[in-house]
Amino acid sequence: MKSSVLIVDDEKHTREGLRAALEEHYEVSVAGDMSGALALFDADPAEVVITDLKLGSDDGMELMNALMKRSDPPVCIMMTAYGSVDTAVTAMKKGAYDFVTKPVNIDHLEMIVRRSLRERSLSAENVELKREVVRTRMPDRMIGSSPVMERVFETIRQVAPSKATVLITGESGTGKEVAARAIHALSPRAEKPFVAVHCASLSPQLLESELFGHEKGAFTGATERRIGRFERAEGGTLFLDEIGEIDASVQVKILRVLGERTFERVGGNQTMKADVRLVAATNRDLTAMVASGTFREDLYFRLNVVPLTMPPLRDHREDIPLLVNAFEKELSKEHGKPSRRFSREAMELLEGYAWPGNIRELRAAVEHAVVLGAGGELMPADLPAPLRAAADPLLREGELNLEKVEEAMIRKALAECADNRTLAAKKLGISRRTLHRHLAQLGISKHQS
Repeated sequence: MKSSVLIVDDEKHTREGLRAALEEHYEVSVAGDMSGALALFDADPAEVVITDLKLGSDDGMELMNALMKRSDPPVCIMMTAYGSVDTAVTAMKKGAYDFVTKPVNIDHLEMIVRRSLRERSLSAENVELKREVVRTRMPDRMIGSSPVMERVFETIRQVAPSKATVLITGESGTGKEVAARAIHALSPRAEKPFVAVHCASLSPQLLESELFGHEKGAFTGATERRIGRFERAEGGTLFLDEIGEIDASVQVKILRVLGERTFERVGGNQTMKADVRLVAATNRDLTAMVASGTFREDLYFRLNVVPLTMPPLRDHREDIPLLVNAFEKELSKEHGKPSRRFSREAMELLEGYAWPGNIRELRAAVEHAVVLGAGGELMPADLPAPLRAAADPLLREGELNLEKVEEAMIRKALAECADNRTLAAKKLGISRRTLHRHLAQLGISKHQS
C-alpha cells in the first residue's frame, strides 16, 4: 500500500507538477489553501504534508500548527521561494520535519519524503515496542522492533520458563550474553545467580578448576579449596561463552553434568549435585567442528536442545536508531553528561555503516560521541573517524577532503545542467568565471564532466 502525501500550494502549476512527480510512488492529493487542506486531511489523514510557506492570504506555518494538533499529526515539509536560514530555523522550531526552497529539486524532495516516512515508521514501532516490553517483561537491554529481532524475542519468551539447555550462536558483538541474561531474567530461576564463564580466556586446567572447583592440594598452587562456577550457580543459570574453545577433557566433564547432573571438584571424590540451567554461546560453527573431530558430537546434541541465532546488525539496520537512543541515555548517565539527540546526519552515518563489530561496536561509537561531543546535538564530527571515513567516500583519514567535496558538487551541477556551464554556475551560486577557474584547478575538461 502506498504512503499518502498531501501537497498544499496556491500556485496550481506547482502543486500539479509536484503531484505528477510524486504520484508514481505515493497516493497524492492536492489543495490550494489552508481550509481545503484541513478538509482533505480530516477526511483522509495524509502521512506527509508538503506545504508552501505562503498560501495567498493564508500562512503555511498556521496550517502546520493546526495539523500538529490533530490526533495523528503528519510529517510536515515546508516549501518557500524565500529561502533563508532564519525562515528554516523558525519552521523547524515550530515542528517542520525539513525545509526546501523553490524551485524544488524533485530528487532531493523525494529523499526527504522517504526519510521522513522511515523515521515516522520507526517512531511508531518504538512506541509499539515499548508496549510489547511491558506486556512480556522483556529485559531493557533486549532492544529491537525488526521482524528478525521479534523472532529472537519470541524464542526467548518460549524457552525461558523451561529447563532446556540453549545454544546461542552468532557473530562476535551480536549480544549473545545479553540474550542469555534475558533467558535467565524471564525464567523461574530469575532470583537465583546468573554466572558467566568466558571459556576462551582460560587454559584447560584453569577452566576445569573454574567450572568444577578444586580441593586443597589438587595441583601445584592449590593452597586451599575453591568453589567452582557450577556450585556458585546452584539453582540459577550458568552461561558458558565461547563454548567452542574448550578442550576435549573438559568437554567430557560438561557432558557428564548435562547427563547425570553431578560432578566432582578437581582432586576430590565427593559427588556434587548440579541444579543448574546451562546456556552456552559460540561464534564458531560447531557442526563443522563435530565433522572435523574437534568437538564432541554427543556434547553438541546435549547443548543444542534449543538453538538461538543472534543476527548480525547488518540484518536489522532498522533497529539502529532504537539502539543508539538507548545507548545514548545509558552512557550519558554513566559519564555524567546531559542527554542529547543525534543529528539526522549523524544518525544517517550510523545507519549506513557496515558494523563488522555489530552491536558492541555500535555501543562503542555512541560512547565516543557522548564523551567527546561538545554541542547541544551529537553531530557526524563527534563519531569515530574510521566510521566517518568508511561511511563517506568524501572523507579521508577522518578529515573532510574539501577538494573532493568541491569536485563532486561541480560534477553534479554540470550533470544536472547537461554540461551547460552558465546554468551550472548559477546553480552553484558562483560566477561563470569562478566556475572555469575551479574546473581548471581540478583538471575537468568539458568532455570529462
